[in-house]
Amino acid sequence: MSFLEQLEQFPQAEIRDKILSATPDQIERALQRPRLRPDDFALLLSPEISDDQLERLAVKAHKLTRQRFGRIILLYAPLYLSNECANGCKYCGFNAENDLPRRTLTFSEIADEAQVLRDLGFRHMLLLTGEAPKVAGIDYLESAVKVVKPLCGSVSIEVFPMDREGYSRMVKAGVDGLTLYQETYDLKLYRELHPYGPKSNYNFRLQAPAAAGEAGFRRIGVGALLGLGDSLSDVFYAGLHALYLARKFWRTQITISFPRICPTEGGFAPRSLVSDRQLTQFICACRLLIPDAGLILSTRESEELRNHLLPLGITQMSAGSCTAPGGYSDHSDEGEQFAISDHRSPAEIAELISAAGYEAVWKDWDNAFLATDTR
Repeated sequence: MSFLEQLEQFPQAEIRDKILSATPDQIERALQRPRLRPDDFALLLSPEISDDQLERLAVKAHKLTRQRFGRIILLYAPLYLSNECANGCKYCGFNAENDLPRRTLTFSEIADEAQVLRDLGFRHMLLLTGEAPKVAGIDYLESAVKVVKPLCGSVSIEVFPMDREGYSRMVKAGVDGLTLYQETYDLKLYRELHPYGPKSNYNFRLQAPAAAGEAGFRRIGVGALLGLGDSLSDVFYAGLHALYLARKFWRTQITISFPRICPTEGGFAPRSLVSDRQLTQFICACRLLIPDAGLILSTRESEELRNHLLPLGITQMSAGSCTAPGGYSDHSDEGEQFAISDHRSPAEIAELISAAGYEAVWKDWDNAFLATDTR
């Protein structure tokens, strides 16, 4: 069964009604379950959860995270290669209609950016682009990965979706991780927010993470951009998507991200607002749904919130981020995708993690692990 077929078994109206109509007793029973079913997960997303229940949910999430991950927090950095884009996504700073300086890095510039990040300590780098295949397509990405790979242990991509053949080329080039947000799982709203461009193909994007799993990616991350639509159902579907991938590709680590929409050049206003309390609830509920999933919190969020969420299920954090191509070398945010909220340096984030009793991990993977020659 494909994830699209599974998704159709959970109609949005029914899921939203289940979440909103949850009773205290139903939430309590879900909270007591040793392993969540999708229906239980929906109940734990309910705004009807009491303060006491939320506190106990957080305690369970913390305990599970300690059991599965210990006290480590993996640090990574985004490296934007290009902000050129052919899509008309209404909420994105890279929207083709936005008036901003467009730039695609040369391979020499990519090397400079990667070297800056390496000097800061990073060994996990996430390469990002807009969606402009004629300028920054698969061939460009292959070459970019070969530039970056010698400078770090792990290279992930957050770019346009591909088919299995495209992802196989990425794996062969040295990529081991993929992040691909569906943005919103609401098909009608998705079509409204993506009026033109390659990204308007909802089904192709939805099934791309499974294509990456078939191609042999070591890590696959999903998520929804919270605020685009109904965040309750979007988090439910993101969790369901992650659970599907975890079961189908059991050798692959699955991660879930929780980005809340940021102000952009286009001035898009969020359709819904996700409070700090709700975000905490979403993260803790996802931990109970998939105890072994990596849960990611980026510099989109404020210093204070990231400090408080650190012990509640988060296992990966970005630090010192720049969302503009060439921004690390140029010390400029011109042409950025969105403005970040946490401006602390990587060293400061590492110090925070240590002060909280955790260990900042800069590298936990190397292609040498895949070596088959045991001589």
